[in-house]
Amino acid sequence: MDKLKELLLTLKTNRELRRRLIVTLVIFAIFRFVTHIPVPGVNLEAIKNVFASNQLLSLLDVFSGGTLANFSILALGLNPYINASIIMQLMTMINPKLEEMQKEGETGQNIINQYTRMLAVPLAIMQSAAMFMPLKNSQLVTTTNPLSIITLLATMAAGSIFLMWLGENLTEYGLGNGISLLIFAGIVGRLPVTFLQTSTIASTINPASIVAYAILGLFVIYSIVAIDEAKRRIPVSYSRRMRGGKETGGGSTYLPIKLNNAGVIPIIFAIALVLAPSMLANLLKGVGNASVASAATAFAAWFTPTSIAYNIFYFAMVVSFTYFYTAVVFDTDKIADQLKQNGGYVPGIRPGKETSKYMSYIVKRTTLAGALFLGLIAILPSIVQGLTGITTLTIGGTSILIVVSVVLETYRKTESYQVTKSYDSFIR
Repeated sequence: MDKLKELLLTLKTNRELRRRLIVTLVIFAIFRFVTHIPVPGVNLEAIKNVFASNQLLSLLDVFSGGTLANFSILALGLNPYINASIIMQLMTMINPKLEEMQKEGETGQNIINQYTRMLAVPLAIMQSAAMFMPLKNSQLVTTTNPLSIITLLATMAAGSIFLMWLGENLTEYGLGNGISLLIFAGIVGRLPVTFLQTSTIASTINPASIVAYAILGLFVIYSIVAIDEAKRRIPVSYSRRMRGGKETGGGSTYLPIKLNNAGVIPIIFAIALVLAPSMLANLLKGVGNASVASAATAFAAWFTPTSIAYNIFYFAMVVSFTYFYTAVVFDTDKIADQLKQNGGYVPGIRPGKETSKYMSYIVKRTTLAGALFLGLIAILPSIVQGLTGITTLTIGGTSILIVVSVVLETYRKTESYQVTKSYDSFIR
């Protein structure tokens, strides 16, 4: 209660924080409003029935915030932008020019972001076509006019780009990472539908399963918070220096290394890729070649969210992206150079390359624990559904992780604005 009162007082006195909160809420409202604008020329009732009976599509619908079941103009969600971000981050590790551009700071990052936006456009068009083909083969699209089909594809691609624009404005003017916040808004907006579906079949579910599900949910929330706050502290000392006849420097502090430096980004990246094989298989079902269609049908039936192969692939993707993203955001060479320039060193470790090697060793070990935890959280829904038999609660560990992580990140953002406000009043 004290923290809530303090936050309300801060909102009352801090104009910057109040403005960012209002922008965030307005963008949320626009997002939820647009999710109910359907794409023209589709059979909405038939699509809703298909999504209700397909667990893979239900999972994808959760991450789109219910835009797929409604088949709104935002049906593609942020997948094209996420895929473009993955490609550009991989390219910066391969292409020397892009790598040099990334090291230029904000200017270079702005150029890379522009390339990412440009790449997201053709990806959105390709993914809208890939989503249209299974619908056409399943007789879920009511239009056959070529101009109407082009309009449908263009509308879906434009909706994804519009959502990307909302996310970037949310990052710049709102409270936190725009992509994470929009996915958070979609998951929370999907909660009433999920609970309504569960309540309709509650009489057929063992009450003990529901209690076990609730207890496990609380344990998962506690674990997410504990892992998010867990840090490995590397001691750092500073040498004393004589400047202008005065002694400066000295003292000691520590460098915190979190178990999960990547946050929810590996989950978001992995879910964008793990659904690709199934979507490709569904696309190939409608081709004219009977052998290809038969193989695609068999693969789609084998590679389902409840299958061992799917969960192993999902787990591996999450672990891989956790290491990849940590390597991108936590540059040990840069941190070691900054420590050396400021007269800092790790006791018992030589400054420079030796410090970088030592930190890399620590980061790899801590990241392993965080990556395994994220991977377990990702496949937790399949495990729980197999144990409890509750298939309607598709909002599982991954969604809880995103919701809790975004709440914690937003809380830290508000605290940072509180600190900034206090410093401003001190300077004045």
